[in-house]
Amino acid sequence: MSAAAPAGSPEARALLARVATTPHLLVALDFDGTLSHLSDEPMSVRALPEAAEAVRSLAAAPGTDVAFVSGRTLRDLRVIAEHDDDSPFHLAGSHGAEFWHPRGSSVRDDASVSPVDEDRPDVADEVLAAVEAAVEALDGAWIERKEFGFGLHTRLANAADTDRATSAVDTIVAERAPAWRRRTGRDILEFAWRHEGKDAAVAALREQLAATAVLFAGDDVTDEDALRSLRDNDLGIKVGAGETAAAVRVASPTELAQVLSQLARMRSAAQE
Repeated sequence: MSAAAPAGSPEARALLARVATTPHLLVALDFDGTLSHLSDEPMSVRALPEAAEAVRSLAAAPGTDVAFVSGRTLRDLRVIAEHDDDSPFHLAGSHGAEFWHPRGSSVRDDASVSPVDEDRPDVADEVLAAVEAAVEALDGAWIERKEFGFGLHTRLANAADTDRATSAVDTIVAERAPAWRRRTGRDILEFAWRHEGKDAAVAALREQLAATAVLFAGDDVTDEDALRSLRDNDLGIKVGAGETAAAVRVASPTELAQVLSQLARMRSAAQE
């Protein structure tokens, strides 16, 4: 795994220029920590104004589709993205277990996946009740129920309570739902009975939209699935510190917004 080139370097500029000229570009973006700063109140998160402007410009550029690819449920992703039925952005929620596509999109209506009761295992309610009870007394730790599982949030917990909560939740799931997929992220531990990942979400969007290249950007461990899946003519961007499979690194969502704005200008100029 080679070191990611810093944004603004000659290597990064060359990689950006390459995807800017591809015939049909998919710009797939994580949301939390990528288009927005992280927050102690997850539902208060919103895209930075400059990031929101950049993705709108990209969605309006010729031959360009923009998608938000998130671990959030589709319902919550629509809230934080301030997304309505007239939005031009594709959505992949729950790590790619749920999709939403804009009106007039080339994607078939039946390509969108919605939660169905039949997917829910019999043990789900038992597991959810058990993990909630296990962390109830731990200050700063809480369980978020999701469409296909749950997330243990520990952003506000101290190290000792984080360890206790993680150990308790791991034990419960190992005993009662060992087949559920385990994911770790920044101050979150997730379990789901659906096993889709962001790599599969990007692959599905690439095929559905007939993209000739993909730019994917993300900040967390779960985004590395998608970054590792990218092809030679794609571009992966890591937001923030940490080991990564991305070719380019930016320091913050603000710097990513600047890169996306530059890409929108390059994309429009290349198609004129």
